[in-house]
Amino acid sequence: MLYRKMPKNGDEISILGFGAMRLPLNEDGSIDRKTATDMVRNSIDNGVNYIDTAWPYHMGESETFLGCALTDGYREKVKLATKQPQWMVKKPEDMDKFLNAQLEKLNTDHIDYYLIHSLVGSSWKTIKEIGVLEFLDKAKADGRIINAGFSYHGDPEDFAPIVDAYDWDFCQIQYNFLDINVQAGTAGLKYAASKGLGVVIMEPLRGGNLADPVPQEVLDIWNEADVKRSPVEWALRWVWNHPEVTVILSGMSAPEHVEENLKIAEEGLANSLTEKELQLVERVAEKYGELMKINCTGCRYCMPCPEGVDIPACFDVYNNLHMFGGEDRLKMMYAAKMGGILRGAETNFASQCVQCGQCLDACPQHIPIPDMLEKVAEEFEGPGLGERIAFAKQLFADDSC
Repeated sequence: MLYRKMPKNGDEISILGFGAMRLPLNEDGSIDRKTATDMVRNSIDNGVNYIDTAWPYHMGESETFLGCALTDGYREKVKLATKQPQWMVKKPEDMDKFLNAQLEKLNTDHIDYYLIHSLVGSSWKTIKEIGVLEFLDKAKADGRIINAGFSYHGDPEDFAPIVDAYDWDFCQIQYNFLDINVQAGTAGLKYAASKGLGVVIMEPLRGGNLADPVPQEVLDIWNEADVKRSPVEWALRWVWNHPEVTVILSGMSAPEHVEENLKIAEEGLANSLTEKELQLVERVAEKYGELMKINCTGCRYCMPCPEGVDIPACFDVYNNLHMFGGEDRLKMMYAAKMGGILRGAETNFASQCVQCGQCLDACPQHIPIPDMLEKVAEEFEGPGLGERIAFAKQLFADDSC
């Protein structure tokens, strides 16, 4: 296993972290605790020392599972990360309530790396007003958390102000070779690192979509490489190639994923890909772009929409559906994000478009945006949307501990 240092505290962190969001399941949807425990412990036995979870993962059971899986001396071998569900926080005392409940679920007296979960510009404003910075100072002072950070899913322009708002130890961003200009993106990665933050990477495989299924047109490009690698290895190696990255989280859901990722991690050195190999990855990214139903680059020139539609986010979920599949998961994510549940904001549904045309002049790709939003609404807002919104509210917005 290779390790990289957290800049502010010098912790030696394995470049591969275990993300406990996609654990193996039983037929009834519960966590297969025997298999999952074996996977977690095998990872640790082979050098992984960063474990990441969060309040809502596996319907709230991921933290409880890890509280058991990390017994028998395994808790002492890892840096444990979990997250405050900021969208559920309504008043200052809620923050202590959630943290204390998480300590109990995780069977520990401290969280090594504690994150404010899934921030965007609007939710950051809200949680800051409630007093999150004072809470972090207090929780660090009393030893319940050691390092403070945040995970980010917002617009590119809102990332740097959050980085600058507090003496963060680290942050967590979505990053892969398709998302260099999405959310924090490459600019955010470099900015956070320049400010001395450790950077934890989520979605290096875009939820597994860069691993399987891979379009034949993409496979043909990968097969041109002088050194043959699997699509998973290419994707992970590309992220690790960035020296600003501290650790990649992989949501491993089967024992073979653990074995594959451990082997790939042995060669995950910064600046280890050749210029020719980087150009190959760029060609793959371009090919995925050609396969997109809507040629949206996520530049956000069309924003803000006067009706509140998050145009790039709507197009992103639509493209993901048609490139990668996963209809049920994407429809649920659409309901949670565009329904304002995860973001703590107003709704952003494609159907809110009134075809005012303001976005058309602004789009450098000349996309017929209102027409495309109609297609998004047809795909994601048909029968079952109300039930998905209700379920998402139950999962993400229940304010009880």
